[in-house]
Amino acid sequence: MAEMVSPDAITTILANPSPDSSSDLPELVVQVLDLKSTGSKFTFMVSDGKMKVRAMLQSTLSSLITSGSIQNLGLIRILDYTLNDIPTKNEKFLIITKCETVSPALDSEYKVEAEVKDSGTELEPKQDMDVETEVKREVNGFILKPKQEIVAKSAAQIVHEQHENMAPSARMAMTRRIHPLVSLNPYQGIWTIKVRVTGKGNMRSYRNARGEGCVFNVELTDEDGTQIQATMFNEAAKKFYDKFQLGKVYYISKGTLKVANKQFKTVQNDYEMTLNEYSEVEEASSEATFIPETKFNFVPIDELGPYVNSRDLVDVVGVVREVSPTMSIRRKSNNETIPKRDITIADETKKTVVVSLWNDLATSVGQELLDLADKSPVVAIKSLKVGDFQGVSLSALSKSVVVINPDLPEAKKLRSWYDSEGKETSLASVGSGLSSSTKSGARSMYSDRVSLSHITSDPSLGEEKPVFFCVKAYISYIKPDQSMWYRACKTCNKKVTDAIGSGYWCEGCQKNDEECSLRYIMVAKVSDASGEAYFSVFNEQAERIIGCSADELNELKSQDGESSYQMKLKEATWIPHLFRVSVTLQEYNNEKRQRITVRAVAPVDYATESSFLIEQISKMKISKVE
Repeated sequence: MAEMVSPDAITTILANPSPDSSSDLPELVVQVLDLKSTGSKFTFMVSDGKMKVRAMLQSTLSSLITSGSIQNLGLIRILDYTLNDIPTKNEKFLIITKCETVSPALDSEYKVEAEVKDSGTELEPKQDMDVETEVKREVNGFILKPKQEIVAKSAAQIVHEQHENMAPSARMAMTRRIHPLVSLNPYQGIWTIKVRVTGKGNMRSYRNARGEGCVFNVELTDEDGTQIQATMFNEAAKKFYDKFQLGKVYYISKGTLKVANKQFKTVQNDYEMTLNEYSEVEEASSEATFIPETKFNFVPIDELGPYVNSRDLVDVVGVVREVSPTMSIRRKSNNETIPKRDITIADETKKTVVVSLWNDLATSVGQELLDLADKSPVVAIKSLKVGDFQGVSLSALSKSVVVINPDLPEAKKLRSWYDSEGKETSLASVGSGLSSSTKSGARSMYSDRVSLSHITSDPSLGEEKPVFFCVKAYISYIKPDQSMWYRACKTCNKKVTDAIGSGYWCEGCQKNDEECSLRYIMVAKVSDASGEAYFSVFNEQAERIIGCSADELNELKSQDGESSYQMKLKEATWIPHLFRVSVTLQEYNNEKRQRITVRAVAPVDYATESSFLIEQISKMKISKVE
């Protein structure tokens, strides 16, 4: 096995850190040493018997290790790689992007050892004056000169010396070394990536302590399907905003990387990219481009609850049950009218959810789904925002991808289930859900169940960002003399004021209207066995609690008097509800206070509630036994 290791393989790699083509590489067979796991990745040393360098496999190749194909002390053939500098440690790091197994684990670490035997030392004078004698020795049949003084050199010095002897830069510019996104890291020097723009945000203005500026970001995807988010500020944003076009392929270089902020990242990558005005962006228009493979990470519909109103985006796959006509919705921010279409999908969890498609998705893909509605197509949708409308809802973004009848194992399995039993099965909405026919209830009402004291006893909850919980509690008191509602525009639901003369003025719609509607905005005291708290309740949730709209309650108060009004509020108390709430900290008179807002409310399904309690009791018993 020893002779299978390529002589001087590491020296070859150090001399050629960015090979132009894997086909030009010589045979590079090395031994894997000190293989260890670091989270979801694996690191190890590669050795040719003389030299070693630290290495890591591209994440897509990790299965070769987990399957046992690549073993510690085993041999691998490197077919493609990228050699990166780590300046902070003054060393090199090899990222292997393509390899194959040569041999399982050897008995021990392979080292080059030359057995030297004396062949009868022969002294020969040199031709020059004052010369020293020269000793000739025989090693495995070869005549060697005496060992010269060895000067230790770092890997960086070796590479620097090699670069001094390389071809002129003009000749090297004829070829372009493309780095896969998975190989990039903040310590890497020069790199070039070839990516498709799969998402583009709008140009946004900002103001902070350093002044005003603008920013926008793009989502980039390479041929392997790996994604990264690139952000541009100010001059770079103005330079590249029109340059980047959705769906086009570009070469990008001279950017910087940093560890991604998990609070704001929207793609699955440990790093995020920043491009400045000196970065280079070149459209790959005259070359063969590629369509990146869309990778999904599906979340079952009944497990969407924990994602409600979070920054995390989800992917879903489902059978289309209903498709609505296109609607025109007025955007609150700029009063612009945009098209919207709702589709209802279901999956094997026997739950349904409404997905809202906007703009081009509503008019193009939405229309295609409407034409295929009678055939119940399967759709896979990537990058959806989870909202709390009707308990749980999904909304597409500009970066969302919708694939109809995808060629995926999950889609085929779902189609088989739906054709065999799903179409005849009773399905329930994941958000509404706690009717007598629901078997498992809304996941969002049970995933983070806590008592009221758990929330009120921790004054730091929601300090950095909103946190979400579910509670089972009673409305114990609704103060009748509070401001129970506000006058709202019938078009955009924003607050209206009295117009000059008659009617109502809406600042959002910039128009007068003769009529307005009333929308709840109230505070209610809520109690459970552990304590009590005050909840802020808005229109949709308040209607479910009180049992009528704000207009109807106002009419009751006006026509039947204060006593009927207060009786209606009293009837809404001491009825159990399931609440999904958000908790934030707000400052009032230089004092931080908790604000608990109801995001969803549903009546108690006692069969489901009993099953939940039994499950909790079982967990308590198991923990006591342990």
